[in-house]
Amino acid sequence: MKIILNNKPVTFDTEQLTINQIIEQMNFSYSFFVTKLNGELIRKEKRDSTYVKNGDNLLILNQISGG
Repeated sequence: MKIILNNKPVTFDTEQLTINQIIEQMNFSYSFFVTKLNGELIRKEKRDSTYVKNGDNLLILNQISGG
């Protein structure tokens, strides 16, 4: 499967993965982040049931707070 992940092409050795599986495989360890699949916001509770397929565009953005 070939996708665009955070504006970069990435290849996985499977036809589809959930967003959480991609987060695990890519070793993202952010405390808080936002996920968007093909421009649509995906809530945290939906990441286990939302599948990413070949050609999809996935953004996993680290949410930084400051003050």
